[in-house]
Amino acid sequence: MIELEDVTAVGTGLKRPECVLCTAGGALFTADWDGGVTRIDADGTQQQFLAPAVAAMRPNGIALCPDGSFLLAHLGDADGGVFRLFRDGTLEPLLTEVDGAPLPPTNFILPDRDGRFWITVSTRLRPRDRDYRPDAADGFIVLLDGDGARIVADGLGYTNEVQVHPSGDWLYVNETFGRRLSRFPINAGGALGARETVTAFGHGSFPDGMAFDAEGQVWIVSIVSNRVVRVDDRGNQETVLEDKDDAHLDWVEQAYLAGELGRPHLDGVKSRKLRNISSLAFGGSDLRTVYLGCLLGDQIARFRAPVAGHPPAHWRYEA
Repeated sequence: MIELEDVTAVGTGLKRPECVLCTAGGALFTADWDGGVTRIDADGTQQQFLAPAVAAMRPNGIALCPDGSFLLAHLGDADGGVFRLFRDGTLEPLLTEVDGAPLPPTNFILPDRDGRFWITVSTRLRPRDRDYRPDAADGFIVLLDGDGARIVADGLGYTNEVQVHPSGDWLYVNETFGRRLSRFPINAGGALGARETVTAFGHGSFPDGMAFDAEGQVWIVSIVSNRVVRVDDRGNQETVLEDKDDAHLDWVEQAYLAGELGRPHLDGVKSRKLRNISSLAFGGSDLRTVYLGCLLGDQIARFRAPVAGHPPAHWRYEA
């Protein structure tokens, strides 16, 4: 298990760096609630790429495109969608509706190696904290490809990050308040087969971000408990890192089970160092440095992993 004393930080003054991406060239990118993306270079230099202020972008998940532009999953108060942000500040919509209806506040966007885009919406409910419940079942997954956009999975327990398994055969998804890691077989044309539960999480675990390592095991980040868990292909869980306050976590658990969980439980996290971690990415020249996005901090935590990560689709893109 990684000790908190071995966790360091990179970046300063970041604005809700919920999602983090790494490239082979050493660049680190984070979501930025000033309305775009912040780049952090190995020497600590930071640069913002922002949409026009009038667009009021609230990027939750972000993605890097081959041409250097970014995709932003817009987590607006009332609206959502996915937008392409160019480095000169030009903003274009990629997808703002599906099946004839506007996209609700949108959580995550994943381009895969086959040129498809997997997009998640956690819930249709407003405000979103109405679905911080054990019976959450209103999230869905959208596939955007050459045939257009369509919902390919529905009825999920607060859909969060998705990742394609290194084999290309499965789409993994974290259901945050369903408290499970699920997967779907990817069939011809991007159709998804029946949902399978890879593992269910217990006391204090609320899965958000994920990434695969070089051995095909998946690393899961839990909000509130500041917990990183490695899950093998049989669903066995190994806690890699944790930064929690037991009394606070008991309070959160009681509220969750009673259907009374709300923003104060998520925004008032008590911890020593980690600030409500929400995503992770493997980086560094050997893909063994783990970077942790977060909801409440202004820096990115990092630590050295005992195993390398699986390179993401954008790993070799020019940053």
